[in-house]
Amino acid sequence: MSTLRAAMTQTVNAYQAMPDHIDDLPSLADRLDDIRDANLDHHADLIATASNAGAKIIGLGELFPAPYFALHRHPMWIDCAEDATDGPSIARMRKCAEQHSIVIVAPIYELCAQTGERFNTAVVIDSNGAILGKFRKAHIPHGANEQGAFDESFYYGPAAKPYNDSSPKILGDNPLLPVFDTSVGRIGVSICYDRHFQAMAKGLAQAGAQLIFSPAVTFGEKSRRMWAIEFECDAARHNVYIGGSNRAGSERPWNQDYFGASHFAGPQGKIESISDSANLVIADLDLGALDKPDTSGWDLARDVNPSID
Repeated sequence: MSTLRAAMTQTVNAYQAMPDHIDDLPSLADRLDDIRDANLDHHADLIATASNAGAKIIGLGELFPAPYFALHRHPMWIDCAEDATDGPSIARMRKCAEQHSIVIVAPIYELCAQTGERFNTAVVIDSNGAILGKFRKAHIPHGANEQGAFDESFYYGPAAKPYNDSSPKILGDNPLLPVFDTSVGRIGVSICYDRHFQAMAKGLAQAGAQLIFSPAVTFGEKSRRMWAIEFECDAARHNVYIGGSNRAGSERPWNQDYFGASHFAGPQGKIESISDSANLVIADLDLGALDKPDTSGWDLARDVNPSID
């Protein structure tokens, strides 16, 4: 397949009965399943819409089955973590993938069944519903910017050891940085803060990725400025397509504004969305162009210096 129609979600928490004040969050402790179900229903509808528009792959947002809870510490949200193989979110997304013959990149809050550890994890599901593997967020932010805080290390840790099976569908030599050989192309993932580390895009591209999904929950003035150029630079430098998905709007009770601006970028720059939905970005990506000679002079053989590069 040369031209791939790809989609990403751009949305916020779909559960409507959120409290207005942070002090009232404990009232949700027995409704975590309801929150998840509302977001699964919402995303199932978005997947159907994307599929009906011709998309063959869709990347969902970071921690898509819940609000972005890592703006402050509250132990209640730890109970949202679920298995990345048999948990309710992945079970539902596998059905969606098979029903619509669409590849799904589904980022969830993972509870590792083997170790009890928790991770920010993207599960890659092929168009027949088969799980190809997962990527765990490698860099975990902890601190604040001028608009709010990131307290992610309270909830989950970074990937630190191999966790993918030796499947022929997983490419590359680094098991912490897998590339997935899906039915529509070779897909990599870097989650949110990972995008700031140049080795991520470089490593995924060297492992054969044609398209990198970067689901994120991001805000702040510098993040907004860099969001517009960061993916374009990495896509040009490494000859890949990159899709950055950010939440758009705000979520009670935190009321932090997420600037959205989700988009795809390729070696030639930003690619305009053809979606009619405010919650979806859809673009046509010419994967065949990645194999054509680059006449720009950015990657001439004489410029390669093994001792540096």
